[in-house]
Amino acid sequence: MDYVADSLTNPFGMNYPCERPVPGFGPTDAHFHVVGDHPGTHGGLDTGIPFTDQTWSAEFFDVLVRANLVERVDLSEGYIDPAKTFFSYLHACPPETGTPAGTDYDRMEAFFDAELRAITAHVLLPVGERATEHVLQTYTARPAETVAIHDAHATEIRGSGWLVVPMEDPTEWDEDDADRLVAALTELQRSDYRRESDLGRFLPGNEPYLVR
Repeated sequence: MDYVADSLTNPFGMNYPCERPVPGFGPTDAHFHVVGDHPGTHGGLDTGIPFTDQTWSAEFFDVLVRANLVERVDLSEGYIDPAKTFFSYLHACPPETGTPAGTDYDRMEAFFDAELRAITAHVLLPVGERATEHVLQTYTARPAETVAIHDAHATEIRGSGWLVVPMEDPTEWDEDDADRLVAALTELQRSDYRRESDLGRFLPGNEPYLVR
């Protein structure tokens, strides 16, 4: 995996096992990591950017702009300033037919996990049932089967080094879901969502040493 810090698209130079992947997009020091399922479900095949090319994409990114996770978006021009948010999929390759099989997700797990741990965002925002189930099973101690995605939408779940805020699939949003998400993410950013401790006091010099 190569580190290509000046690139927002595929910043780690991932070599995906397909011809038209939709790679991760955003800054490598992101505070927030939005996790989707695959391009067939959440889009991006035309632009190469996750969560675009869908009928709900404008509302989805509008929520993130209103919540101050994304700086500016102009989907008609294919422009997104992700600010402090990274976007990626569990399965970055488009499925050949329908939905990827379980073994297909297993094959792509190493790519997703390496990227997630390289970004090390403070907050994970899985979108939809599949992504939420994977994030809860893999990065928290919370059994995924105990969480109903509609009830978990825009709520905080503590993870192993991450704070998790699930998002219901945008195709299922009702008239209140967008506003609930904006309110939750705005309130979250007023809190100590980084959950960092300064251990610099135990070291020589005056430089801070922040750990999670």
